[in-house]
Amino acid sequence: MTQDAYALALRHLPLAPRKWTITGVAGFIGSNLLEQLLRLEQTVVGLDNFLTGHRSNLEEVRALVGEEAFGRFRLLEGDIRDPATCGEACRDADVVLHQAALGSVPRSLDDPVTTDAINAQGTLNMLVAARDAGVKRFVYASSSAVYGDNPALPKRETEDCRPVSPYAVSKVANELYARVFSRAYGLQTVGLRYFNVFGPRQDPEGPYAAVIPLWFASMLAGQTIYCNGTTEISRDFCFVDNAVQANILAGTVENPAVSGRAYNIACGVRRSLGELYACVRDRLLDLRPALADAAPVVRDYRPGDIPHSLADISRAVEDFGYAPRHSLESGLDLAREWYLAHAR
Repeated sequence: MTQDAYALALRHLPLAPRKWTITGVAGFIGSNLLEQLLRLEQTVVGLDNFLTGHRSNLEEVRALVGEEAFGRFRLLEGDIRDPATCGEACRDADVVLHQAALGSVPRSLDDPVTTDAINAQGTLNMLVAARDAGVKRFVYASSSAVYGDNPALPKRETEDCRPVSPYAVSKVANELYARVFSRAYGLQTVGLRYFNVFGPRQDPEGPYAAVIPLWFASMLAGQTIYCNGTTEISRDFCFVDNAVQANILAGTVENPAVSGRAYNIACGVRRSLGELYACVRDRLLDLRPALADAAPVVRDYRPGDIPHSLADISRAVEDFGYAPRHSLESGLDLAREWYLAHAR
C-alpha cells in the first residue's frame, strides 16, 4: 500500500462524493471527522445525544467550513441505545464512522452499567442498522485499552486482549461483534484502536478530562499540575488529524483484507509523562514564565491505568496506507491556539 494513500483519497473523494454517517458527531473526534469530510464535499448525517458532545463543536465546524459546506450536514439528535434512531442514522449511508461511546476508564469503573449499555449494546444496535441499510463499510472506534495489562511492547493486533476495566471490556465486545457481523452477514467492518488521541475540541473540563487538555488548562490557570502514578509512565500520543486520516482511509480502501480486522492507530513512538509535561510547558512559557520553575506533583495511580503503551502500526500501514503526518510536538503546535482559546 502506497504511503501516498491519504493524499490520493483527499483528491478522489470530491470527485465521487459519498454519504457518510458519523455517530458521536458533536464529540472530539467526531467533529474533526465532520470538518474534514465537509471540506472534501461529502454529505454527512451526524448522530449525537449530547451526553458528552457539545453543540459548540458543531458551531465551530460551521464557522470553519462555511455555510455552503455545512449545508451538506444533517444533525440527528438521538441515542445509539435506541434501535430506531440507529436505523434512521444509517439510512442510505455508504460509510458509517461509529465514534459514539462513553469514554474514560475511570468513568467506566464508576458506572459500568451505563458504559456497557452505550458502548456494547449501542454498537450492536448500530451494526444491525448498518447491516439492514446495506452500508458498504462500517468503521468503528476501538481503543488501546483492549490490551489491558498485557506487558508486551509494542502492542500488536495479534496479541491477546487482557482488559482491566469495563470500558476496555466494552471495546473488546465491539471488536467481537464487528468480526461476527463481517463473517456472518458480509458487513465490511474495520476497527480502529486509538492510542491517546489529542487535539482541538478535546474537552478540558470535568473529572474525566484527558491529560493534555487538562494540563494546558491547569498551566494557563496557574494551578498545580498533577501526574498520576509516576512521570515515567509512557504513552503513544496521537494527534487527532492522524485519527481522521485513519477513518477516511479505512472507510474508502478497496482492500478486502481489512474487513473484520482491528488496527492500531497511533504514531509508533512512546513518550513519558515527564516528557509530555516539558512539551506542554515549553509551549506556554511565553505566556506563563513562572512555569520554568514548576514541576508536576505525583499522586497515586488511577484505577485501571497501565504503566506503558506503544503501538506497532505496521498492519494499518500495510493494509490501508496509514501514515501519521503529525508527531506529538507538531500536534501540540497545531492544537495550542485552540487550547488557549478554550482554557477555563
